[in-house]
Amino acid sequence: MLIRDAELWGVGRADLRIADGRIAAIGALAPLPGEAVMDAGGGALLPGLHDHHIHLAAYAVARASLPCGPPAVTSEADLAAALAQPGEGWLRGIGYHESVAGLPDAMAIDRWQAERPVRIQHRSGRMWLLNSRALDLLLALDAPPPGLERIDGRWTGRLFDEDGWLRGVLGGTPPALDAVGAELARHGVTGVTDMSPGNDGASLAWFAVERRAGHLPQHLVAAGTLALADTPPPPGIAVGPAKLHLHENALPDFDQCVAFLRAAHDQGRAIASHCTTETELVFTLAALAQAGARPGDRIEHAGVTPDVLLEQMIELEVQVVSQPHFIAERGDQYLRDVEPRERPLLYRLGAFTRAGLVLAAGSDAPYGVADPWAAMRAAVSRETPNGAIIGQDEALTPEAALALYLADPLDLRRQRAVAVGAPADLCLLDRPWVQARNRLRTDDVAMTWIGGSIVHYGIDQTPA
Repeated sequence: MLIRDAELWGVGRADLRIADGRIAAIGALAPLPGEAVMDAGGGALLPGLHDHHIHLAAYAVARASLPCGPPAVTSEADLAAALAQPGEGWLRGIGYHESVAGLPDAMAIDRWQAERPVRIQHRSGRMWLLNSRALDLLLALDAPPPGLERIDGRWTGRLFDEDGWLRGVLGGTPPALDAVGAELARHGVTGVTDMSPGNDGASLAWFAVERRAGHLPQHLVAAGTLALADTPPPPGIAVGPAKLHLHENALPDFDQCVAFLRAAHDQGRAIASHCTTETELVFTLAALAQAGARPGDRIEHAGVTPDVLLEQMIELEVQVVSQPHFIAERGDQYLRDVEPRERPLLYRLGAFTRAGLVLAAGSDAPYGVADPWAAMRAAVSRETPNGAIIGQDEALTPEAALALYLADPLDLRRQRAVAVGAPADLCLLDRPWVQARNRLRTDDVAMTWIGGSIVHYGIDQTPA
């Protein structure tokens, strides 16, 4: 295919030829006999975007689940209305936050829905809330796991960190990824890094099946367990960092954590540590200092980063993968719940770049929106839903915001480029960058190519 009159990122206005899945030529090019031609009309042609932190299976399931938290559900009345659905079988809710109705127990959920079994996932992804009907069904199938809360001899219905148990008892099959793959393609996303901490050899096999079926056209890097290194990755899939999923209320044994980091490094892999709180970041940096940091070691989220910890991050040369859109999605709640001294430290961006740290971004979908353009807007504006500004000094330029999604997923220090010989993973906008930079909207994505194949076609023109 020949793409004519495009504004090539980092190159300028030119034509571009795709052949054998790669960029074959750039310049003033004449069509070859029988070659399909696409007139870009001066639209910006970018390297395809990469989501550096996503949870594919959870996102696929979430798309078919009930929203049970902000912004769709903000009160107990909203939640009761969402759950009051007649019928049979399970109701699965997502995105719950205690600002809606505290942390309800089974009896509280029964007031909203008692006839159908209900399981509601907390926004953190680390807790499920079950009603009495759900408890009865699950405990009839298996013994209660350690993470099922019991107070005064009664099961509360609060289930902590037991996704594996829940999946095993329910006997569910992994979801199809076709809707997720299509949505990401509409956003111009040509690659993803799945950061699910439980990813193992079976996960790689499932990803491979979905890719062969054409459900997931995006290139895939899979982070996860140490066991990932024991399985040769299928074509189109690469093994990424070992994931350390911390929770400040139940931190692992420090020496065991250090041993985990060293084991990952011995495999030639970096680590990626979940750090949404200051405590989790302190713990991670101490463990890395003890184990010895490796190039590519990552801090996921960096939700709260005081300057003193930023200095340690600089010394260890860790990288950061942030979620800028959390300010836009949850900022007003942060203003209510977070201490004033910590608010400027939330999901910092500018401080990391000024310090010379490598910075990239991912959606954390389904725990955040999967639209990278919404995240770019948030990185530029730092604006909450109600129009407040959090950490103005952390704002990025549109170009720096875009760069968060152009990093090579296997080496975040390197920015991918539109260049001869590079894979034809491309995102065409319907307007020049000088216009798009002031909008940063997914609606501007006209076409997406992965490996030279069109996976999203959002314009009326038919290729010649």
